[in-house]
Amino acid sequence: MIAAGWVHRHQLIVIEFLQAENRLLKDRLRGKRIRFTDAERALLARKAKAVGRKALLELETIVSADTLLRWHRRLIAEKWNFVHRRGPGRPGIMREISALIVRMARDNPGWGYTRIQGALGNLGHRVGRGTVANVLKRSGIEPFPERSKRTTWSTFLRAHWKVLAASDFLTAEVWTTRGLVTHYLLFVISLADRVVDIVGITTRPDEAWMLQAGRNLIDSESGALRGKGYLILDRDTKYTDQFRRLIRGSGTNVIRLPPRSPNLNAYAERFVRSIKFECLDRMIFIGQASLRCAVTEYMGHYHGERNHQGLDNRLIRAVPSSVQGVGMVRRKQRLGGMLNFYYREAA
Repeated sequence: MIAAGWVHRHQLIVIEFLQAENRLLKDRLRGKRIRFTDAERALLARKAKAVGRKALLELETIVSADTLLRWHRRLIAEKWNFVHRRGPGRPGIMREISALIVRMARDNPGWGYTRIQGALGNLGHRVGRGTVANVLKRSGIEPFPERSKRTTWSTFLRAHWKVLAASDFLTAEVWTTRGLVTHYLLFVISLADRVVDIVGITTRPDEAWMLQAGRNLIDSESGALRGKGYLILDRDTKYTDQFRRLIRGSGTNVIRLPPRSPNLNAYAERFVRSIKFECLDRMIFIGQASLRCAVTEYMGHYHGERNHQGLDNRLIRAVPSSVQGVGMVRRKQRLGGMLNFYYREAA
C-alpha cells in the first residue's frame, strides 16, 4: 500500500510538471496556429479518448477537449469508410490512370470506351471497359456518341491553325480641329505566325468603308486573307452582312463568335492590349497623321524587333545578322526611344 501511494503521488507530481510545462508553451505560442499532420491528429485522438472529456478539461492541453474528441470521431468514420471501400469486387484504379482516362476523352472526342481502354493498354495499364465508363461518368464527361457531336474551340483551333485569321477593332483618341475624335483601327492577325495587318484607320467605319476594307483583305496579291480558310469575327455590327458575304465569296469562311465571348478571340485581344500598353496609351495624338505615323512605327517594331512569348520568345521576322558576330551592340530607337531594339553591328 505504501509503495502504491508513493507511485500515485509521484504520478501527480509528474502530471503537475507537464501541466506547468504546457502552460509555458501555450503562453509562448499564444496567437500562433499550430498545424498538425494527420498522423499527429490520429495519435492525440486515440490518447484523448482514453483520458476522457472530463479529465481533458482539467488538463492544460494545447488542443481543446472538444477538438480532440472530434478528431477521434473522424478517425472512426474514416476507418469504416476504408472498410466499406474494401468490399468485394475489383480494386479501385489509381488516381493517375483516372486522370489519363479523362485526358484521353477530352483530347479525343471521337474515342469511345473501348478505344480508350486500348490506348491505356498501350501504356501498360490493364483496365476494363466498365472502369473507363465509370471514371468518365464520375467526371461528368458524356459518352462517345454525344461527345463526338461537339468539337471544342481549342480542338477546332488546333485542326485549322495554319489557315486561321482573326479580326477586331481598336480605338484611339485624336485631337483635331473639332476636338477629341475617336478613330477606329481595323486589323487582321494570322494566328499561326502572329503577323498583323492594319487594314485601315477611319473615324467613320460605315458600310462603304467596310466593303472597301473587305476588298483589300481578299486582294489576290496583297490581301491579308490570302491562303486563309477562316476569319474569326465578334458580333460587332460594323461587320455588316454585305462585308461577311464579300469575305465568304472569296472562299474564306466567316466564324462569328457568340456574344460577350472575348476569350474566344484571345489572340486579337492580346494584340490590342500590346499596342495600347506599349504605344497608343502612352502618346497624345494631334491629327490623324500622327496616329498613322505611330502605328506604322509600332508595326515595324512588332514584326521585326519585338520578341513574342507565343512564338517561343522569338521575333516574327528575325534578322540573322542581329545575333551573329562580335560587333558592337547598338540600340535602334523608335518613337523617341519608347520602343527599343538591341542588335549587333555588322563586323
